[in-house]
Formats: sequence, C-alpha cells, structure tokens
Amino acid sequence: MRKNKIAEERNEFSILTLDDDEVMTLTLQSYFQSAGFHVDVENDPVAAVERIRNGSYDILLLDFLMRPICGDEVVSRIRLFNQDLYIILLTGHKSMAPPIKTIRELDIQGYYEKSDRFDQLELLVESCVKSIRQMRTIKSYRDGLRTMLDHVPDLYRSKAVEDTMSLSLQYATHFLSCADGFIYLDVELLPERGAENNSPSRKKLFCGSGRYEYDDGVAAECYESLLSGGFAQISQQGTCLLALLFTEKHQPFGILGIDAAKTVQSDTAQLFEVYAKQVGASISNVLLHSLLENRNDELSSAYSKVHQSYLEIVDALRLMVDAKDFYTRGHSERVAFYSCLIAEAMGRNRAYLDRLKIAGLFHDIGKIGVSDGILRKNGRLTDKEYALIKQHSEEGAKILSVISAFQDVSQIVRSHHERYDGAGYPQGLSGNEIPEEARIICVADSFDAMTSKRTYRDSLPLEKAIEELKNGRNAQFDARITDVFLELLKDFDSIKEKMSFELPEIFRDTTR
Repeated sequence: MRKNKIAEERNEFSILTLDDDEVMTLTLQSYFQSAGFHVDVENDPVAAVERIRNGSYDILLLDFLMRPICGDEVVSRIRLFNQDLYIILLTGHKSMAPPIKTIRELDIQGYYEKSDRFDQLELLVESCVKSIRQMRTIKSYRDGLRTMLDHVPDLYRSKAVEDTMSLSLQYATHFLSCADGFIYLDVELLPERGAENNSPSRKKLFCGSGRYEYDDGVAAECYESLLSGGFAQISQQGTCLLALLFTEKHQPFGILGIDAAKTVQSDTAQLFEVYAKQVGASISNVLLHSLLENRNDELSSAYSKVHQSYLEIVDALRLMVDAKDFYTRGHSERVAFYSCLIAEAMGRNRAYLDRLKIAGLFHDIGKIGVSDGILRKNGRLTDKEYALIKQHSEEGAKILSVISAFQDVSQIVRSHHERYDGAGYPQGLSGNEIPEEARIICVADSFDAMTSKRTYRDSLPLEKAIEELKNGRNAQFDARITDVFLELLKDFDSIKEKMSFELPEIFRDTTR
C-alpha cells in the first residue's frame, strides 16, 4: 500500500530527459517511470528547449556533452523564460563537466556522473521533488491568501445577516473548489424596523450548498459537537473542515463547514481557519450594525418627539404673541407668505423656502417676554420701552436655538431687524453680513406692518407702502430683494387671491 501511495504522489511530477544518446534517455525513462514519475524523452537539445517552452515540466535531466549545443547552452536558453524548472546535469566524463561557478550561475540544482546505477540520481530527483512540493505549498497558500483578501471586503460591505452568510459560503466553496458546505448561526436578532415588539429574540439561521442545501440538522449537530469539545477554532473530520465562528469577545455563535471531498492539506486547513475568523468578524459586524441602527432609530424617534413637542410649544407661544394684540393677529403668517413669494421669484430651492417659512412664522417669537402694555400701547414708545421691544429678535433667537435643527433659523430671526446700511439691531450688521433670508424677511415684515392697521395708526395704502419700499432701497432694505418684491406687487390682486386660499383664517384686505 505504501509503495502504491508513493508512486501515486510521484505521478504528480513530470520529468523530461534530454540526451543525444537514445539508449540513455530510454533507460532513464524506464527507470523513473517504474518509480512512479511521468517521464518524456528528447534527443534534440534545440527541440527540448521548445518542448519546455510550450509544455509543463518540473524536472529536466540532461546530458552535458551534446550536439548541436551543449547542456550549459540549453540551460542558458531555458532560463531566459523559465526560472522554476529544476535541472540535474548528467555527464559521463567528470573532467568535461562545467565549473561549479557555471552550475551556480545557471541555477542547476544537481550534478550526476553517469554510471550503471541510478540510485544516487534518484536521491537527487527526490530532493528536487521535496523542494517542488514545498514551493507548490507556498504558492498555493499565497494564491489562497490573495484570493481571500480580494473577496473578504465584500463580506464587510454586506448589510444583512442572510446576505453575509450566503456570500461567506459561496466564497468558502470557491476557495476549496468544492460544492458541499454550510453555515449555521445561533444568534440574537433584532426585529424588523417598525415592529411593535422591539426586543431581540434568539434565532437559528442556516445556509447550505450542495448536499447540505436543505440539511440544517447536520449543521446543528456539528455546532453542538464543537461546543462540547471546548470551543476549538477548527476541527478536521476526514475530508470535512469545521470552524466555529466567534464574536470579538470570543463567544461562539455559529459554525462554518466545508466538505472538500478529498484529503485536506495542512496549508488549506490554515487558510480555512483564517477565513473563518474573517467570516465571524464580518457577521458580528453586521449584527452590531443592526443593533446600532435600531438604537439610532430609537434615539431619532425620541428626539423627533421632543423636537415636535418643543415646536408645538414655540408655535403656541407664537400664537400667544399674536393674540396679545388683535391688530397684529396673522402678521407672522403673512410675513412668511410674502417672504416665500420673494424667495420663489429669486429661484431659491425647497430647503431654502422651508427654512425661510419657519423663520418668517417665528420671527417675532421673542415678543412673548414683552409686556402687553408696551405691545398694545396707543401712542409713541419711550426710549426704555423701545429698548425692551428691540430685545425681541435676540430673545427669539435664543428660544429657537434650543432645537439643533433650527440653528440656521435662529440666526435669521436674530437678524431680521438689521438694516442694509448697518443702522439696524441687534448687531449692527450691514450688506451681505446679514443672512439673505433675514434681508427678505425685513422687506416682507416692513410691508405687512405698513399695510396693516395698528393701535397707533391706520394702514397705509398700497401705493404709499410701495413708495416707502422704494425709498428704503440700499438703506433699510437690500435693493435687489426690494426690486423682486416690487415686481411681484404689480399684480397684488393675484397675491391677495393666493393668500386668501392658503391663509383663509388670517386673510384680510391689506389695502383698506
């Protein structure tokens, strides 16, 4: 049995014998074929070079003295295109052998003096075989690692556990050139998004291929068997390779199994162990990502509720501000309406319009802290009262800044009483230092104030309000924005009609 096994292993290697003596090549062929090697013969050294170029040989046995070219010239030509061929040089005359320096330079692995016995030559060939086998192992391991490195990133890109399992098994069977395999998990999974029960539950997941495609029972048995064996990373049972999958905290949660259908070499088992670690890490990563997403959803939901509650409170405060003075009721809605008309005409996008609308609605929210007596005063305000009124833009910004999503809005609210010439408040900003949205609200706010009735005066006619807007260009107002609004006001009837449709509760004739 042992002799047959050795012959079978030797048959993996191919030898080419080259000698211009036909008897010698046939003798060598007979001897090494009987030892289990695949052997071809060649008597023409030039033809031998081409056979090696076009064929696949592991070892070359060649005579040194030949015609038309000698052995050293044959080797020189071969080394131009093949550095991996193992070469043993034969000669019948020791004195005619090439010098050691030449043998080394041509990377000739052995030198043999011809005799009636080939046992010494066989030892040289066996030495070459061992080296070739080691090089094949190294190459196989290197290629396996390269293939693995090329595919492993795909595992980490997958977002679903089932997808990662399927991909992991597909690559494992590809690495080992087999069809039969499985991956089995015993894990805690979170429910689908939106499910009523948000608690994780224990689940067993299975993916199989080949004869294991529908056989999760074998996978479960193998998993329990390896668990009871003390958590060994890898187990080899005949032609089967089994590897436990571990979390980062070295807790087992599954198994990867492959039936290679042939004896598994140690280097293959090592590659499988390395790969199984990557599979475990990638699946753990998906599970962790799922957990984080679930927690983020919970936090986002909680934040959304807080955000909505605060928004409702702020909106209630806004309505309270409007309710403080009958004559300013609906003012915020109209300012937001006019501001959005201007921004639309300027070609601003939806996000801009949404931000501007919120700022318009809440631009006077800071007046909640101003007493009713000052807001409803029928007459001129004192300097102290006016100073208190001027604080409302700063106070409004503070109220809105509590909501992180309103940081931009709070700055707009703070700046809506700034003047283009720098004479406004609270910061004395000028020109483009003032947010564009605030410059738009400034125009809209002033127009609505002029065309609305107040406790201390009647509303101005449309023509008079338009004249005031023109007079304020490049002083109180941004001229470009003012001109856009003036163009819109040429069809004020259409504006009123649109306002009556969108804001029916607060609409009233602003020209009376």
